[in-house]
Formats: sequence, C-alpha cells, structure tokens
Amino acid sequence: MAATLGDRLGELRVRRGLTQEELAEKARLSVDTVRKLEQNRRFTARMSTLNSLARALDTETSALLGPPAVLASSAGAEPPSVLALRQAVTPLSGFPGLGDEDDVPPPAVGALRDSFRTTEGIRRRGELTKITALLPTLLADSRAAVRHCALDERPAAYAVLAEAYQVAATTLTAFGKEDAAYTALERSMEAAARSDDPHLEIIGVSTLSWIFTKQGRIADAERVAVRMAERIEPGFRSAPLDLALWGILLLRGATAAVRAGRADTAEDLLSLADAAAARIGADRLDYATPFGPTNAGVATVNAYVDMGKPDKALTHAARIPGLTTLPPTWLARHHLDRAQAYAEMNRDGEATRALLAAERTAPEWMRYHASSRHLVTELRGRELRRSSPIKDLALRLEADG
Repeated sequence: MAATLGDRLGELRVRRGLTQEELAEKARLSVDTVRKLEQNRRFTARMSTLNSLARALDTETSALLGPPAVLASSAGAEPPSVLALRQAVTPLSGFPGLGDEDDVPPPAVGALRDSFRTTEGIRRRGELTKITALLPTLLADSRAAVRHCALDERPAAYAVLAEAYQVAATTLTAFGKEDAAYTALERSMEAAARSDDPHLEIIGVSTLSWIFTKQGRIADAERVAVRMAERIEPGFRSAPLDLALWGILLLRGATAAVRAGRADTAEDLLSLADAAAARIGADRLDYATPFGPTNAGVATVNAYVDMGKPDKALTHAARIPGLTTLPPTWLARHHLDRAQAYAEMNRDGEATRALLAAERTAPEWMRYHASSRHLVTELRGRELRRSSPIKDLALRLEADG
C-alpha cells in the first residue's frame, strides 16, 4: 500500500491509464490540485475533492485515504481484531451445516442491555481497540439471547442485537471496511424489524447514509437520509426524541449534499436542523448520537470546511455553545474541523493547537482517523523548526509517511 494520499492517488491513476489532466477533467477539479496531491505538496484534501477523485477512478474514497497505519498488518492481511469482528458479523453458523454457535447459556436480556450500554460508552470515547475486542462476544451473546429467551422477551433481545450490529457497522466503517459494515447494517435492520423499538430503523438509515458517504455513494447517502426525514417529519407537538431523530437525518443529508457540491441544498437542510434543535432547546443523546443546538452548530462548521469556506467555519465555531456536552469523538471531530480551517488559512500555530485539543479529547480516535493523520503530516512538512509540537504529535500518531 502506497504511503501517502498522493502516492495512492498516483498509483490508482496510472492503473486506470489516465494522465493527470484526464483525471482532473473526469473529477471536475483543477490539474493543479491533482499535481499538488501526487507530488506530496499537499497531504490532505476536502472530502468533496476526495469523493470526486474516487468517482473518477472508480474506487471507494477509503482506498485513497488508506487503512489506519496502526492497524495495518505487515503480511498484508487484516489485523486479527478486525478479522474477528468480520467473523462475528458473518459467522459460519449463518450457513446451515457449516458451523454452530457456541452452546453457552446467554445472559438475561437486562444484563445484555447493560453490557451494550457499557460498549456504547467506550465507543463514544473513541476507544476502538476495546470495541473490536468486545463486539464479537456481544454479538454472539445477543444472537444466543434471541434464540433462547422467553417469547415475550424476544423483541427486546432483537433490539439489543440490532444496536450491536449497528455499532459493528460504524466501527467497521471507521476502519475503512465499508463492505463488512454494509453487511452488519443489513443484519441490524433485519433485527430492528423484529424488535420492540420502532426508532431503530431510523437510526439505521442514518448509519446507512454515513456508510454510503464513506463509500463515495454521495447521491445515495443524501437520498436515503432525506427520504427517511420526509417520512418521519415531526409536527408542532412532536416529542423531543422525534425532533432529534429527524434532525440527525437532516444533518446526514446535509453532509452528503455538501460533498456532492450542492451547497444550497445543504444549507437548506442545515437550516431545518437548526430549527429542530431550537425547538428542542437543549442537547440530547439518543442511540449514542447527539443532537441539539451544539451538534447542529458543529455540523454547520463541518459543512463550511468542506465547502472551502474556512473563515465562515471559524466564525461560526466561535459562537457554538455547550461544546462540553458533546461525546468525546464528536468534540474531537470538531477540533479537527477547526484545525483544517486554520490550516487552509495558513494559521499553522492555531491549527496545531486545535489538533492537540483533539488528541487530548480522544487520543485513540486520533490515531485511527485518516484525515487527522494526513493533516498532521501536512503541517509537519510546513514546520521549519527541528523540534516542535506538530512534529511531536506526528511521532505520537506515527504519521511519518
């Protein structure tokens, strides 16, 4: 696997038999952008740019970003923890006559739900190594509970199974394994249909939109989020949970619209999400996903960064209230957006401070997040001093490619 984004871009371009000019034309980008990336004069790019390049090269966006270096196996195979998660999502027991689930007495449904909540807390902190260790057992226990629990408890067991598969889908997506994530989400939706919680389908569609975005299927990502939002559009007297789930879908749709270059549509969706957040009036955390005035504001900052409007992003960021209410991974992502905006304005010292804030907030998430590593690599390359905070951060993240 090529070491940098530019190396991977050049390698894929050559495989497709394209010149830099031809690739730029297919992606509707400037040749200068392609050249700077391939020459490693830039180590990062907006997601809308990466998605355009991926579509032009007929590949997934994650192929350009590459796998997290700290998980890469020297033999070229998947790391054992990711392979174990794949096996947990698609066990041999799913194929009659080829394998059996362990015949271990399952935990009670209440205990199973407690285990899931603990797992969710770990995920919100961005401790991905722990999640990959815990999820296989949680999935096996949830399947066993569905098989063995009393009939009246089965819908509740299916609800836990649906959420466990959904966490597996988001974890696999974070590791760039969107194919396995899609399978996990299909199984989540099947379990949700048999559960006692009608909201699980909505949060599943939100996750589906995110997976499509990571795959570069931007139009599909926007379509599924907006269609579900239209289906569940709340009324004047709707409960805060209904408003929050609607708002979460609107933010997913806005993210996709930005990356498709449809800024007007994105701003319309963000405006609706802002109105929903204002109606709620406070930040909430439902199904491990925050929504309220704070997260709506953070999403707007992310949109401005992707639109290439770093000044507007930073102006808006300064007005967001209650950032400490966000889960660590959401807050770290916001710090990364701020860092990206500062870097685009050549305010490298402030970009570095924002990256250090992200590291303090969710250190393991930072190590596995491709965009943070690329930005650190770029800033380190622009740093003239022999020793500096950004060079120390690059060493800690092993972003030395």
